Amino acid sequence: MKWVLWIGAGLILLVGLVALIGAMLPSRHHATRKARYRVSPGVLYAVIAGPPEWRTGVKTFGLLPDQDGRKRWWEEDTHGQKITYELVEDQPPARIAVRIADRGLPFGGTWTFEITPIPAGGSDLRIHENGEIYNVIFRFLARFFFGYNASIEGYLRDLGVKFGESPAIEQ
Repeated sequence: MKWVLWIGAGLILLVGLVALIGAMLPSRHHATRKARYRVSPGVLYAVIAGPPEWRTGVKTFGLLPDQDGRKRWWEEDTHGQKITYELVEDQPPARIAVRIADRGLPFGGTWTFEITPIPAGGSDLRIHENGEIYNVIFRFLARFFFGYNASIEGYLRDLGVKFGESPAIEQ
């Protein structure tokens, strides 16, 4: 019976330590990655701005009424979590900025997509994430286990699959 108490105390101590370390980390972070595709900026822009059915993490999605003149939509991931997004900047075919519009999530922030034509043909895409992680446990896990770039890299790989390419992901 004593070993059950020791295990329980150890788990409580571990969670407390993770929370303490997470609380000491900054809630805001910036992450960026770049990849090159053999498609024009217009084609790349259209895929990014269009329906997300090509993304592996999106199970379903839907449009919402505009709010304050901003396009809004929701996406449901493969775990059943729905997130509402809003378009905050749109400069076809060069730049798009999207913000998480849900305030009740343990995270938030914006993704800015910068599309640049390359002289040999094709496009470079750089994604900037200015994120916030409010939950101290998630903050710890993101910093030490998942990495701040994991979502961006997955997105860039999914785009590569969409275009039949295997892009090199750069910093």
